[in-house]
Amino acid sequence: MSTQEVKSVRRVVTGHNSKGQSIVSWDGPAPSVRGGENGANKWTDLWVWNEPCAPISGANDDGNLTYDFPGPPKGGHLRIVHGQGKPAHYDPAKDQRILAPHAPKPRPSHRVWDRGGRNLFNSDMHKTETVDYAILLNGQRRLILDDCEIDWKPGDVVIQVGAYHQWSSPDQGGDVMYDMIASPFTDGLRGLAQGQDKILTADPKRVLPGGAKAARRIVTIDRELHKGSLVVDGPTPDVCVDEARPGFSSSRLWVTRGPAEIVYESLHLPRHIQPPVGGSVMSVNYIPPDESWKGKVGSAQVQAFFKAMGSPEASTYAGSAPHPYMQKTKTLDFCTVLEGELVLILDTQEVVIKAGEVVILRGANHAWANRSNHMATLAIAAHDGQ
Repeated sequence: MSTQEVKSVRRVVTGHNSKGQSIVSWDGPAPSVRGGENGANKWTDLWVWNEPCAPISGANDDGNLTYDFPGPPKGGHLRIVHGQGKPAHYDPAKDQRILAPHAPKPRPSHRVWDRGGRNLFNSDMHKTETVDYAILLNGQRRLILDDCEIDWKPGDVVIQVGAYHQWSSPDQGGDVMYDMIASPFTDGLRGLAQGQDKILTADPKRVLPGGAKAARRIVTIDRELHKGSLVVDGPTPDVCVDEARPGFSSSRLWVTRGPAEIVYESLHLPRHIQPPVGGSVMSVNYIPPDESWKGKVGSAQVQAFFKAMGSPEASTYAGSAPHPYMQKTKTLDFCTVLEGELVLILDTQEVVIKAGEVVILRGANHAWANRSNHMATLAIAAHDGQ
C-alpha cells in the first residue's frame, strides 16, 4: 500500500496584547501530523483542552499538548482525520489494517469500545465516551450505523452522541474535522440514550427569507446495547436570520452542558452565543457579501441581531469599530471556513481565511467580513472558556 500524503492545514490562533486587544498569536501549518502506521489514516492535531472550561489565555500553544484517544476525560480535542479512499487495485491480502468483526471489547483507555471490522478504507466499528461534532471538509466519507448507512456531503455535520459507528471511504478519501468532547457515561459504561427528549425537526413547509439556508445535521445514538442508530437526518429546525443582511443565517445544530450528556436532543435549550457553563454550541453560518448590506446597518440593526441570537451582551458595536458586527464572548471558538472566503477582523489586524483553514479564537473581540461576491459558509464550535 502506498504511503498516505496529506496537505498541511493552516491554523490561525488568536491571543491578546498588553492592552487587551485581540491579535494573532500563531498563523501557519498546524504543528502536529500523526498516524500512518501500518497503513492507518493520518491526522492533524489542532487543539487540546483538559478541563470542561477551556483556557482562553496564556502563551502556550495547546495544539502541542498530548492526549490518548479519545482525548482528555474532562476536556476534549480538535483534530482533522485524513481518511483514505479504497485504492483502485485494492488487495485485501496485502492490507495490514484488516481486522475481522468481533464481540464488543474495551480498548486500554476504557473510554473506547470497538467491534472490529476495519481495513484500509474503513475504520473499526467503535464508540467513544464523547459527544462529537464531525464535519466533512472535502471528499467522501460514509457513516455506517447498525440500522443504516449515510453518505454525507462537505459541510454536513454529524453529531455522534456516544454511538457505535464506522467511517468508510469506499470510493475516494475525505478530510473530517472532529471536535470530541468528553462525556462520561453514567449508565454503567454502556453509553445508552438517556431521557425522552422530543426530537425536533424542521417544518417541511418552512421558507427562510432572503435565500437563507439551514445546515444539515445527522444525529446518532445507541438506543440499544451495542447498536448505533440514527436519531435524525435533515435540516436543523433552529435557524436565526438577520433582516439587515438578506441571506444570512445561523444554524444551531447541538448544545452540550458540562459534562456533555448522552441525550436524543438538545435544541430545546435556550439559544445563546455563549454556551452553558462547561458546555458548547455547534453552529453553521451562511454569510452574504458585505457589499449587499454595507451602509445600511447601524446600532439598531446590530442590537436586534444579537438579541435574536440570545446574547445582546456579546456585541461590542461602536461607531469607530472596524466592523459593525464585532463581538466578544468568554469562549474558545473553533472556526472553519467550509466554502468561500472570509476576513477575520480583530482589534489590531485582518486575516484572510480560505476554505479548509481553521481559526481558534481565544476570547477574541472579532468579526467576520465577506468581501467577495459570493456566499461563504463558516462552522463554529464554541466552548465555554476561562
